[in-house]
Amino acid sequence: MSIFKKFPRIFWVANSIELFERYAWYGLFNVLAIYLTASTDTGALGFSQEQKGMLMGIISAMVYFLPVFTGAIADKIGYKVSLLIAFVLYFSGYLLMGQMNTYAAVFVAFGIVGLGAAMFKPIISATISKSTTKETSSLGFGIFYMMVNFGALIGPFVSSKLRESNWNLVFFSSAAAIIVNFILAFFLFKEPEKEKNNDSLKETFIKIANNIFTVFKDWKFLIFLLLIVGFWTMYMQLFFTLPVFIEQWIDTSVLYDSLSSVWPWLASKIGTPEGTIAPEMILNVDALYIVFFQLIISTVVMKWKALNAMISGIFVASFGIGLTFMFNNPFFIFMAILVFAIGEMASSPKITEYIGLIAPKDRKALYMGMSFLPVAGGNFLGGFLSGNVYGKMSDKVTLLENEFTKNRWDIPEITKTFTQNDFYTLGAKKLNIDPTHLSDYLWAAYNPQNIWYVFTAIGLTTVIGLILYDKFILKSKKN
Repeated sequence: MSIFKKFPRIFWVANSIELFERYAWYGLFNVLAIYLTASTDTGALGFSQEQKGMLMGIISAMVYFLPVFTGAIADKIGYKVSLLIAFVLYFSGYLLMGQMNTYAAVFVAFGIVGLGAAMFKPIISATISKSTTKETSSLGFGIFYMMVNFGALIGPFVSSKLRESNWNLVFFSSAAAIIVNFILAFFLFKEPEKEKNNDSLKETFIKIANNIFTVFKDWKFLIFLLLIVGFWTMYMQLFFTLPVFIEQWIDTSVLYDSLSSVWPWLASKIGTPEGTIAPEMILNVDALYIVFFQLIISTVVMKWKALNAMISGIFVASFGIGLTFMFNNPFFIFMAILVFAIGEMASSPKITEYIGLIAPKDRKALYMGMSFLPVAGGNFLGGFLSGNVYGKMSDKVTLLENEFTKNRWDIPEITKTFTQNDFYTLGAKKLNIDPTHLSDYLWAAYNPQNIWYVFTAIGLTTVIGLILYDKFILKSKKN
């Protein structure tokens, strides 16, 4: 216990702030795809899959790209001031999102949230780094990682229950967590020591641009970053596409009934009043797996060559993400997410480790900073896949429209008064089937599960690319 006393107060303040920030972010992000696309009579917005993909992809990419510059701003104006600005942006964005219902307005509101996240992200990581020593660094970042996952677990659980009453409560919950963070930052956060920098902000940005250019001249590293975009593109389908897929195609009432027969209390806590399990509850299983198994998986791959661990992990994750979309059986999804999580746990930490290994000694911080760029690229491309590609191949509304076109029926316009659910009811009536069997009919007729080929192919292409990269470009056994 004595080692815990070696952490300064700022370390614990920063971890507390991270906990509430992750609670707020994942509390919204895990349900956002459903909120954007579900039927308006449920309180959601009823946007198209293409609109959802563009909004989530662009703003999420911004969150990971802008820290290259917002970190420099924080160094100039101070961490505390930057945090307070970030929380004002977060709070404003969350509240606005709950009040807006047009696409442009929601896009702008989520953009404000994204800008707050981009301001926040480099500050807390830097604070944790500056408040730990060589002796406490390993434990310190372990505690930090635990806070990240704890917030990511609790936030979606609370939001799932709140949205049963009113979607606006989800946004109020995230905004309330940010108020807590504003108070913590204002009263308890103290500026960590940092090197003095007399450069102007313009000079700092010029240096950043030059640094990026310098890194990109390392063509081997640039190729690696481009390959890793594939992993993050696949990974983001867990948040961009899977919740919508479960909402549209998976009958989770059988899962609820099975759980209720064994453990009624738990079923009542995680289930909905309609006797189903919400998609975000199923999605949260990935975070649970990481909490329980990350240490085991990390121990297994600890002595593996970093690139080999990456290749193996991405290979496993590719089939895991594909299998989650392959069947309309909710029980199978839990196993598929476990397969994906094992691959994720083996590969994701090794990406950071690998960059640290190949970076020149005098440019490690610069190279590590560039590690966010593939995440930004993966979010952007992942948004396109979850929008345009899923929209054409697997979206329930689109496939029902195809059925109307095939039968030469007039396709009604979906509006606030004639919702997606009304369209499903009309479609079942036209097809002369029970509305509860419409999903089964469309599943058999149009095979929306074939989207799994796309996501798995992206992962396997990344694997093949990394193997070729290792064999023909590196030609080395070092890393």
